[in-house]
Amino acid sequence: MTRLILIRHGKSSWDDPFGNDHARTLNQRGRDAAQAIGTWLQANGYIPDLMLVSDAVRTVETSDLIRPAFNDAPLIKFKPSLYHAAPDTILDLVRREDANCIAVIAHNPGIGMLATGLVRQPPAHPRFGDYPTCATTVIDFDGEVARGKGKVIDFTVPRDLIGAAGRDAD
Repeated sequence: MTRLILIRHGKSSWDDPFGNDHARTLNQRGRDAAQAIGTWLQANGYIPDLMLVSDAVRTVETSDLIRPAFNDAPLIKFKPSLYHAAPDTILDLVRREDANCIAVIAHNPGIGMLATGLVRQPPAHPRFGDYPTCATTVIDFDGEVARGKGKVIDFTVPRDLIGAAGRDAD
């Protein structure tokens, strides 16, 4: 069995709307969300052996905030090709790895489209279709990681874990 954990990066700052997109950092809400996702993953035993992470600043920050929640930190590989990657690119990178549980931290629309495409049946959660920031899906595969073959084990968004906390909704 192979487990795939698909995570969209945390909410990023738009303080400089004309700044370099690749260099955008997380805002406080994004940092809180990433920590909550890490805690949720650890509490539920969803511990990756390997994390594949886009090299954009906001995805690196997301991984830096998730990883401390794990008792045993997974191996991490920063992949420039995950920056705004299409679903097939993400899937190809996953298939090249030899790990039982792989977490991918990347960007929409690719990460959300991949989650939708991989599962036999989507979760009933109302936010799965738009895959908001820090949305996280845990998917199991009996054989090859392939479209329409995955079983959703769990799905969450930060609002489920920490609520709106007085911050703007996503």
